[in-house]
Amino acid sequence: MADKATLKTRVDTVLEDPGAMAVARMYADALLNSLPREQVEPVLAEFAAFVQDVYLKHPEFAQMLASAMIKRDDKKAILERVLQDRVSPVFGNFLRVLAKHERMELIPKVLKQLQLLREETGGQVRVEVTSAIPINEATAQSIRESLATKFKFDPILKLSVDPALLGGLRIRVGDTIYDTSLRTRLRQLHERLRERSIHEIQSGRNRFSHPERD
Repeated sequence: MADKATLKTRVDTVLEDPGAMAVARMYADALLNSLPREQVEPVLAEFAAFVQDVYLKHPEFAQMLASAMIKRDDKKAILERVLQDRVSPVFGNFLRVLAKHERMELIPKVLKQLQLLREETGGQVRVEVTSAIPINEATAQSIRESLATKFKFDPILKLSVDPALLGGLRIRVGDTIYDTSLRTRLRQLHERLRERSIHEIQSGRNRFSHPERD
């Protein structure tokens, strides 16, 4: 089965910085740990729908929540009008906590971290696979099986295309990149040839500097 497309959870006004991502992960972890197992999927689906149908579709609403010019109480009042009885009590309370601590701009990031945490606890890991040309499902399945055997986890592939690779694959697992692309191989070959040339030139200089005596 093909991997489901990852939900877009980025708002242009939200800065992509490690500090904000760490705070978002803290809130996501707190929410996940507070939920009974049977509520995890419903709340996650509700969260994703809120981001997709409200937060991303109405950027002026997102900007208002993130604005430092609007008082916290005013933000809470705006949020209450939007929520009313449209969300579950647990998700509504979570949004109120974010509003109380003036972290509403982190909503998309919290969702992203919540999805990652859910995957990690289920033994799943996202893997970025970049190829020079689009790969078919059979090849993708082969990559999944190879990764599952090597790393002992259930890989969720995120496929992308970069023609500059020329051939081969670039695979990113966490912070580690496995690069078998033709572009990288050509660069490595060029570097080895360059080092060999430098070594030969230096050896020649040494021979001229210290000629062998008869």
